[in-house]
Amino acid sequence: MHWRVLISAPYAMPLIDWYRAQLEGASCEVVVASVRERLSEEELLPLVRDIDGIICGDDQITEKVLKAAPRLKVISKWGTGIDSIDLEAATKLGIPVRNTPNAFSGPVADTVMGYILLFARKFDAMNRDIRNGRWIKPQLASLRETTLGVIGVGNCGKVVVHRAVAFGMRVLGNDLVEMPADFLANTGIQMVSCKELLKQSDFVSLNPTLNPTSHHMINDESIALMKPSAYLINTSRGPVIKEVALVRALERKQISGAALDVFEVEPLPQDSPLRRFDNCWLSPHNANSSPLAAQQVHKNTIRNLLEGLRPHQ
Repeated sequence: MHWRVLISAPYAMPLIDWYRAQLEGASCEVVVASVRERLSEEELLPLVRDIDGIICGDDQITEKVLKAAPRLKVISKWGTGIDSIDLEAATKLGIPVRNTPNAFSGPVADTVMGYILLFARKFDAMNRDIRNGRWIKPQLASLRETTLGVIGVGNCGKVVVHRAVAFGMRVLGNDLVEMPADFLANTGIQMVSCKELLKQSDFVSLNPTLNPTSHHMINDESIALMKPSAYLINTSRGPVIKEVALVRALERKQISGAALDVFEVEPLPQDSPLRRFDNCWLSPHNANSSPLAAQQVHKNTIRNLLEGLRPHQ
């Protein structure tokens, strides 16, 4: 065997025999980590000493981990987000970090629209009323009558915008990057300040990458700008929201509700106060779920790894 490859990506585990066959056929010895959601720095340190390549999930690959892996030649991230990897340290050490951009934009956008429809059309409340013997016809909102604000109009955010425009929604966007002219023309999206977006939107979809600019961008001050009738949806990264601020807002009924697929700590702790609110919908970092998309990511993840290893033959 030429190389030793550590697999710590949870999504790879159900297909670990397939991964093993692909990699052993390419002269790789496979080391499989015991992982539930992600590995911490402490859990990684004893595993990486003689590893040439890593197929990781959202593991805490810090500078300390990288320096403890003198043979490491490439990191292949299963999926898109690479915010848990110290990219600056990896660059200094000459270790390429590969991922699969735009892999799950469609499924994530579907999840966002699903929550928007749930909130606008009140399916859960009507179903609950009927089952409890009540015949109540609540006032519902047509999406054509509402405004969606998309914070982070990158690959995923753009797909959310296209979905929303198809439903006839007015769409506002906020991003540090200037939008292509054809995207602006084709969608009719209005790019505004984050402050204006929060003030005007009936639904706010968070789709930024996690970085110093987006960390805790949703906090007491930003939530205070939102309409009391508005809903917050996060399918990006948990730390984009300061959760204690969201808990306070839900307790005070500052907004009408939230839908969270991601959290500051994952899995969500059993004692998290977010579990108390019926108007806060929770899902286990699963907005990207799609068999077809996952199949492509499996293939691309192995390709990215081998492309990073082959120059060292």
